[in-house]
Amino acid sequence: MNQQALKEKIFDIMEHHQVGTLATVKDGKPYSRFMTFSNDDEFTFFTPTNKETHKAEEIESNPNVYILIGYEGEGNGDAYLEVEGQAKIRDDQDIKDRLWNDRMKRWFSGKDDPEYIVLEIYPESIQLMNTGTDTPEKLEL
Repeated sequence: MNQQALKEKIFDIMEHHQVGTLATVKDGKPYSRFMTFSNDDEFTFFTPTNKETHKAEEIESNPNVYILIGYEGEGNGDAYLEVEGQAKIRDDQDIKDRLWNDRMKRWFSGKDDPEYIVLEIYPESIQLMNTGTDTPEKLEL
């Protein structure tokens, strides 16, 4: 697959899949949890979280993260992405306002909640998996 087709397939998966796993590292060991993701016009991922969570603490110590997103199971499309990247904790109101939605009311009192932060993940590489015999296909960023 050429680079443009690879980028389009990656964007398609990012746009149609909001739930994936985010892995962090603490004391040399991985910790993974399900998260909801959104993205911008580039390959940057965003996910809301509480600033008092283990993942926020782990990212402050080690910003290296790993995302798995996509895969609907056999017969439903099993392509997915493996993303290696660097996470940054964002608490500026602009990004919090932009990403806020009513589903977050379950965890936060509102977009001004002082516990509400956003993890911004800048991929270093993205691998497209399970799209045929030519995978994985790696997009270096």
